[in-house]
Amino acid sequence: MKVSLCYHDRCFDGAASAAVFTRFYRERINPGAEFCLTGMTHKATHPFAGNVFDGDENAIVDFKYSTSPQLTWWFDHHQSAFLTPADAEHFKKDRSGKKFYDPEYKSCTKFLADITSKHFGFNPAPLAELIHWGDIIDGAQYPTPESAVRLTEPATQLALVIENAPEQSFTSRLIPELAARSLGDVVRLPLVAQHLQPLLKRHEHSLEVMRQRTEARGGVIYFDVSGDDLEGYNKFIPYFLHPECVYSVGLSASKVRAKVSVGSNPWNHAPLEKNLASICEKYGGGGHARVAAISFEPGDLARARQAALEIAATLRS
Repeated sequence: MKVSLCYHDRCFDGAASAAVFTRFYRERINPGAEFCLTGMTHKATHPFAGNVFDGDENAIVDFKYSTSPQLTWWFDHHQSAFLTPADAEHFKKDRSGKKFYDPEYKSCTKFLADITSKHFGFNPAPLAELIHWGDIIDGAQYPTPESAVRLTEPATQLALVIENAPEQSFTSRLIPELAARSLGDVVRLPLVAQHLQPLLKRHEHSLEVMRQRTEARGGVIYFDVSGDDLEGYNKFIPYFLHPECVYSVGLSASKVRAKVSVGSNPWNHAPLEKNLASICEKYGGGGHARVAAISFEPGDLARARQAALEIAATLRS
């Protein structure tokens, strides 16, 4: 039995969700299943091009919905989970009992653990630490900006490596370890340890770069690091540097995309008057009400910059 599992790549919640699903499936569905793991990245083009659903069963966790008849399992919590209204209608008509959606959840990891426990008798207790940190990291529920930026916990160090490790297959190799070990054990694995110290140094460098690039005005932080090779920057740095601000809008770039990231300060308790997912959906992006993003083609940096500036102006208004 081959299970093809697609998950949100370079994302702690995506990796943790895939680990929970893997353990659930082996314990409650088929202990002999072989998993083929595929990391998915939000791009300007259709995300499911090619034959990604080539398993006996096919699953997606923490990523957009697909109407493919080959899709067996789906779990997501993003407001912008559906590419089109037709996709949303397709999901509503599904009667398989294996596709689940709830945008009220802070993380897909917690959502998946709760659903599989309730509907399939899965015991998520052995993965309690992973589920706890999935909710903190994806839900931005750190107690202080310092705790989000200083990266002293195994979970935050793993998140750094998951988001920035150079190998394309890194997260897929890590997921089986997350399903079986404590986070402290995982962070000490050679697979992780070889990258951790260089990435911590890069993180410290990114703090200085962001200090120079950020402009705080009208309650909104704007920054452009598209020329600094910093797509994987820590998204809490802007609020660490400018705690008085409510929103942030950032532009970054890599070989595969130009990206506009839009977020809200989890430690500033001013009322949030804007739904960031809805704003980003106007440009082809999406996410959650409090944090969202837009992906452009690598050559569309000028268009991405224009979108970032327009969104910053909208938030300042």
